[in-house]
Amino acid sequence: MLAMHNAIHCARRSTRAVIAPLVALVYQTNVRADAPLNYFLHADGPAATPTMRLGWALAALAVVVALTVTGLLVAAIMRRRPPPAERDAAHLQAEGGGMHWVWIGTSISSVALFVTLAYVLVTLESVASPRKTPELTIAVTAYDWWWKIDYTRTNRGEAGVTTANEIHIPVGEPVKIELRSADVVHAFWVPRLAGKTQTIPGVVNEQWIEADRAGVYRGQCSQFCGAQHAHMAFEVIAEPRPQFDAWYAAQALPHVADASVNAGAKLFLDRCAGCHAVRGSDASGTQAPDLTHLNSRRLLAAGALPNTASNQLDWIRHAQRIKPDALMPSIALSASDAAALSAYLRTLQ
Repeated sequence: MLAMHNAIHCARRSTRAVIAPLVALVYQTNVRADAPLNYFLHADGPAATPTMRLGWALAALAVVVALTVTGLLVAAIMRRRPPPAERDAAHLQAEGGGMHWVWIGTSISSVALFVTLAYVLVTLESVASPRKTPELTIAVTAYDWWWKIDYTRTNRGEAGVTTANEIHIPVGEPVKIELRSADVVHAFWVPRLAGKTQTIPGVVNEQWIEADRAGVYRGQCSQFCGAQHAHMAFEVIAEPRPQFDAWYAAQALPHVADASVNAGAKLFLDRCAGCHAVRGSDASGTQAPDLTHLNSRRLLAAGALPNTASNQLDWIRHAQRIKPDALMPSIALSASDAAALSAYLRTLQ
């Protein structure tokens, strides 16, 4: 008995030694503003809040069921078994009376399942469509491994805007998202604003998002789509209407050529314009992100790098090291070419 007690004590200490650091790590990670766990434990919009509450309710139900089953199992294990003679008599006596426990258990389970089903259907209906018709429509096309963002604004007569991996929306207004795929199946997911919706080649799926407050909301492809699936992120930036309108007006402007960076502009046309576009120049590629306002974005390469001048050059020179198998090739540049190209890229504001 002493040996068994010591073994149990050691097992408990070992379990605590493993679990405690994991719990601390999860907690430390979750309290960070950009922590992945933080994305789906909170909601900041009417398309996400009902599903978050449903998730917590289902989690609570699962915990109750698990605890109930565990309690019954422990009670059955710990219950003293009567001697054989008494056991046979008790078995005969319980044959008739035991059935009512089966009916009670079945009834409770059935009611719980039907209530859960009703709650799920009500939740699905509540997030199926926004409370008012969206004024803003955004077409999002998924590529391996980045996101093309095309804006159209109804009732305003404004020119469209094309950007990449960064979606701006006005706070407190529903936004319609039209989802397409240029290659394989992806999934568009902004956990704090809405649920997941797949992008399927040849199919246009729709979703809507709305942010209750200003902020930056992380989005991610949640359907495994290839080698760089993990590096297929984007951001939704919610801002008050005046700031959004100012951003939109700036994004609609074409690039203005700067004669002081002609050498870099020529390099860009020779080496990059086959895939990338810069509106206002001869670069009109369609297979990679539009770079007209490159420096207005926070991130590079669909979230792989912060958008800085040094990271821009690092991405150009070492794309296949940073995102292996991406369509962006690693480009060898001399020191003078790198300086000229970097100077040109800095003008893409």
